[in-house]
Amino acid sequence: MTDTPPENMKIEFRSDVTVELVKSAAADSDVLWAARVSTAGEQSLEELQKDPERSRGLINYLMRDRHGSPFEHNSMTFFISAPIFVFREFMRHRVGWSYNEESGRYRELQPVFYVPGTDRKLVQEGRPGKYVFVEGTEAQHDLAARAMEDSYRQAYDTYQEMLAAGIAREVARSVLPVGLFSSMYATCNARSLMHFLGLRTQHELAAVPSFPQREIEMVGEKMEEHWARLMPLTHAAFNKNGRVAP
Repeated sequence: MTDTPPENMKIEFRSDVTVELVKSAAADSDVLWAARVSTAGEQSLEELQKDPERSRGLINYLMRDRHGSPFEHNSMTFFISAPIFVFREFMRHRVGWSYNEESGRYRELQPVFYVPGTDRKLVQEGRPGKYVFVEGTEAQHDLAARAMEDSYRQAYDTYQEMLAAGIAREVARSVLPVGLFSSMYATCNARSLMHFLGLRTQHELAAVPSFPQREIEMVGEKMEEHWARLMPLTHAAFNKNGRVAP
């Protein structure tokens, strides 16, 4: 059976990303029992029942002196919807991460595409390594939106035409652009997330400046909001010590 193009399928244009925390086993106490096994052995299990606020200083010490392994004994799984080009950057983060993304081989991809909002800095100035992004003009934003939307419509129409002709999804998807939205599950621990945030977000407290693409930074900011609620002491120590992963 071949796919047939639905009549009057509406193409959606979005300037946002979404991040949902679907599962977690992450708390500040996870850092404490993992760290204290070094000196307390089986007695470190007592940390499971203690208020982690009493050990705020230990968490800060571990972060400051970069004793990183105690921050790995936890897990967070996020469901992320973002443009494909964001996920291609995500895949550079391999240590401590697991990914499963929707497949254009096995399902018909939906017509949801990224168009930058008017608050997205649009113009790059300067040479490589020393460039900055500045606000675009209204005309530039109008051009970007019109050009991207026209291109997306043409690409998706071609995709549907190929599917209707019986061409396999895995072949037809080749005409679709990286501005197409995809979705994936991403699972990580606090240490791997801190490394991600150190590279993929800009922050006034960062000891090492980073210059991420805005769209992946948007994802990072939303992931950080979830993590900060789960592990507030660890998050505070991360900020206090320059947002450098231990």
